Amino acid sequence: MKEDANILFPAEWAPQSGVMLTWPHEATDWKDILDEVIPCYVSIAKEIIKREILLIVCKNIDNVKQALGNVDYKQIIFREMEINDTWARDHGPISVIAHGHPFICDFTFNGWGMKFAANYDNQITKKLFSSGTFVPEVHYQNMMHCVLEGGSLESDGCGTILTTSKCLLSENRNEYKDKNEISDYLKMIFGAKRILWLDNGYLVGDDTDSHIDTLARFCNPETIAYIKCDDKEDEHFESLSKMEDELKKFKTIEGRPYHLIPLPMANAVYDNGERLPATYANFLIINSAVLFPTYNSLQDEIAKQQLQLAFPERDIIGINCLPLIKQHGSLHCVTMQFPENFI
Repeated sequence: MKEDANILFPAEWAPQSGVMLTWPHEATDWKDILDEVIPCYVSIAKEIIKREILLIVCKNIDNVKQALGNVDYKQIIFREMEINDTWARDHGPISVIAHGHPFICDFTFNGWGMKFAANYDNQITKKLFSSGTFVPEVHYQNMMHCVLEGGSLESDGCGTILTTSKCLLSENRNEYKDKNEISDYLKMIFGAKRILWLDNGYLVGDDTDSHIDTLARFCNPETIAYIKCDDKEDEHFESLSKMEDELKKFKTIEGRPYHLIPLPMANAVYDNGERLPATYANFLIINSAVLFPTYNSLQDEIAKQQLQLAFPERDIIGINCLPLIKQHGSLHCVTMQFPENFI
């Protein structure tokens, strides 16, 4: 793909052909809590197949079918392969439409800056393409010269990308000198007209170096939902307040302030004395619905109400993600959507 204005990085709310999950098994970091996490994956899977195709990458298809039970398997595509972990948002393909043609972009995934092994995960996208997972019109684009994770980018589908400087400027990912150099690259690859950078905002326990999908999300081209912390005693208060100030200064591509919808800061969740990165920003938009993480908290209902404001015409469906955050991610992190006419 050469630099061209005819490149579209679809927004998540665009019509979808399917969603990808990479399934936990006994050789992943989930091995000690498989009995907790697999029901979470089953809940996500059952909601997806009501509305679109589900692509499941797994080590053993029979084990997954045993967990899923009696479901509509005509809605599921299975691909069996070796995997390190299950964070499909970051090792999965990133979808782009260039000159009217669908592309899956295969960026390097290096375990969020070489924190974790990713030798198998980094091969998943290429294996998916070579196994005929996508419709014949889809092209494969090798982008292995660049380390980039899907959770680090938010697209409004109209030429704006929202991201964080902490992640994209990480020295263990790429050797870009500054924001301008990275911005030029993102504009070339994704057809973006501009990049909105957040310099503040983080979650304790997050391994991703502040992925945008843990902090602030486009809901439509004029609306951003974001995590707001009201507790001055919370260690996140200062940084998230500064992030909120940044969001208030951003303008839409037409020059208007964004409609900002605050999501509550999740009540603190601990595991063996360690605070986990629970966040309501890690929701997934699918056809006719939004799946959002719940944490067995009174804040769950507040988050649902706020997301209903952001997505008035979609069903807002909670999924218990307490098991997911034990491995420092949540619902959006374990999924990757594909626009229509991809699978």
